[in-house]
Amino acid sequence: MPDELLTRLRRFNTDFFPQYQAQFKDLVEQGQHPTTLFIGCSDSRLVPYMLTGAGPGELFLVRNVAAFVPPYDGSAGHHGTAAAIEYAVLALDVKHIIVCGHSHCGGIRALYTEPPPEATNLRAWLDLGREATLPVQASPEALRRTEERSVVLQLERLMDYPMVRSRVERGELSLHGWHYVIEDGEVNVFDVRQGRFVPASRAEHSGDGPYSLEPVDPGQNPIFNEIDEAWRPRD
Repeated sequence: MPDELLTRLRRFNTDFFPQYQAQFKDLVEQGQHPTTLFIGCSDSRLVPYMLTGAGPGELFLVRNVAAFVPPYDGSAGHHGTAAAIEYAVLALDVKHIIVCGHSHCGGIRALYTEPPPEATNLRAWLDLGREATLPVQASPEALRRTEERSVVLQLERLMDYPMVRSRVERGELSLHGWHYVIEDGEVNVFDVRQGRFVPASRAEHSGDGPYSLEPVDPGQNPIFNEIDEAWRPRD
């Protein structure tokens, strides 16, 4: 039986690597200096390098189920996603953090179902997304809305990381919320002023987080009131 993985490894070495050999050599000698931390779902249909057109050394990647961000509690632990956020910001000095959810996300769908008894880690992990769920049945529309709400929830959690908040407030770091619609090949970016996701093909920027450098007074902007209402914790 052919070993397809071995075939692909050899193909990388003979066909792909020579095109970028000089670039990889420079990345080894000079070190990596990615400008963007990309937090995305582990789903095989989400392809960060294709979406962003990035090459080797440009993205620092974190992949997990549903692109969740664990809360910052200030205590030492063994959490890969939290450690990657700290490393990207403190050691690599990235300028952008993207949280990218997507359509038909199995992790988001699992928020409306009961995981198998054996999936103890998955069950605990899904708790990180429960604030984004809606008190309705898991219809396609509800799932899409939950996917989007989850992206904003993770952006808000990122702001609880002291190293993230301080850099955002100083204008040294930007947060971006994305929702990739697989079947359309379109990335919708979160626009905090409009309080919604806008197709990148019609957007004025590449997305922002729930905190802007020039905040709008919620009392003067009904869109912010709608955001506050959407994210008010349910009883």
